[in-house]
Amino acid sequence: MKPLAEHMAFYAAYHRDRRNQLTHFVGVPAIAFSTLIPMAWVHVGPVSLALVFLLGTLAWYWRLDRTLAVTLAIVFLPVWAVAEAIAALPIVTGLTVFLAFFVGGWIVQLVGHAFEGRKPALVDNFLQVLIAPLFLAAEVYFALGRKRELKAEVERRVPQHLPATTAQAQPQA
Repeated sequence: MKPLAEHMAFYAAYHRDRRNQLTHFVGVPAIAFSTLIPMAWVHVGPVSLALVFLLGTLAWYWRLDRTLAVTLAIVFLPVWAVAEAIAALPIVTGLTVFLAFFVGGWIVQLVGHAFEGRKPALVDNFLQVLIAPLFLAAEVYFALGRKRELKAEVERRVPQHLPATTAQAQPQA
């Protein structure tokens, strides 16, 4: 399995501009929340696809980094519960909430990538849709002065994922 630092370095290479990073703190949670709504419409007995997907994703996060996995469980289990509640409302309501958060989240993120001048990471590696929440959680830890070794390893690996013309670029403050 690829180490967390490698996943994060790939993602970080597409998110060097601080404005882009900040837009993702709005866009990623909005998109993550919205995608749980249609998954919550699909049930096998009492268990929804949203819960299966979330638990599977959290299990993968656990294998990559336990602290970040627990952090994201604390964040996303209530988000999942809200998505389930919205999915139980009339379909028009659920679809409206899904579309508002999904489209709105993507608009915010694409504005960020306009600042960046680089396409989203998921265009080159779709797995990055699952790395995005993990990356944001790690960024919070980094800002608090935690997980310094992980941050240093990610930054060491970033240049190999930058376009040749920007390989020397440094993150903007």
